[in-house]
Amino acid sequence: QVQLVESGGGLVQPGGSLRLSCAASGRFFSIPTMGWYRQAPGKERELVASIDSGGVTNYTDSVNGRFTIARDNAKKTVILQMSSLKPEDTALYYCNADGVKISIFQPPRAYWGQGTQVTVSS
Repeated sequence: QVQLVESGGGLVQPGGSLRLSCAASGRFFSIPTMGWYRQAPGKERELVASIDSGGVTNYTDSVNGRFTIARDNAKKTVILQMSSLKPEDTALYYCNADGVKISIFQPPRAYWGQGTQVTVSS
């Protein structure tokens, strides 16, 4: 199994910054892709940003230029640095590990953290 533990959410004023962290633990071969998703009340969960093991990143258009994703493969962590935050960024943010193989007998699958709340409000 893989456990993902998020930290760093909170309340911030518009224009402010927050840094989310996610640490992976457990027994697995590798984590090809790590990312952050978010879900606002009444909306579907959406991809915010992802990064593969080679450092290739992908951002949703609404956060491009404001958010930065990075990972440390040795420490099995992924960071989301969020700047110029807007009220519409308010959501529950989930860490995701995709394509994870924990056994040669099982297909790769995704794992999720429990989520950390980000609220942007004055």
